[in-house]
Amino acid sequence: MTTDGDPVMVDVRKYDGSSSALWSAARLGEDAHGVWLGTTRGTPVSSAAGGWTARFPYVMLVPRREWWTATFCTAPGPEMYCDVCTVPEWNAEGTELSIIDLDLDVVRSHGGEACAQDEDEFDRHRVLYSYPDELVDKARRTCEWLMWAGRRSGQGAEPFASVYRHWLGLIA
Repeated sequence: MTTDGDPVMVDVRKYDGSSSALWSAARLGEDAHGVWLGTTRGTPVSSAAGGWTARFPYVMLVPRREWWTATFCTAPGPEMYCDVCTVPEWNAEGTELSIIDLDLDVVRSHGGEACAQDEDEFDRHRVLYSYPDELVDKARRTCEWLMWAGRRSGQGAEPFASVYRHWLGLIA
């Protein structure tokens, strides 16, 4: 198993198995909410659509047995970016993380409110990839919960209200 500071390869794929994004992050630690990974500005990210480098530092929370991940960014990135996905899976060594992105996202800008994004992409891929009805229902319920949990001004739930600030402070 990896220890704090060790690299973790993050492999995000679409439901059909095609690559969405691939990058290396540092394992920052673990708390009651899950495993926290950190990515610094300039980290290369590859995807089927081409590559880019991270424009700002961010941390990613990988919760246990949940249908989402949450990314928290420094400005100018979004404060919170949650991907609705199937339950993330770790390899036995804890060095590789595999995520199946279901396209629904919940995003909160710095100073803004949480809003759902990419619902049109979810609807297109639901048909294209033949998402099972149970997966569609779970994804939509997860998106609704993230909208509630990610509310601003401390009205939401942790780790979306303030816990992430500690972890972001480790790399920002």
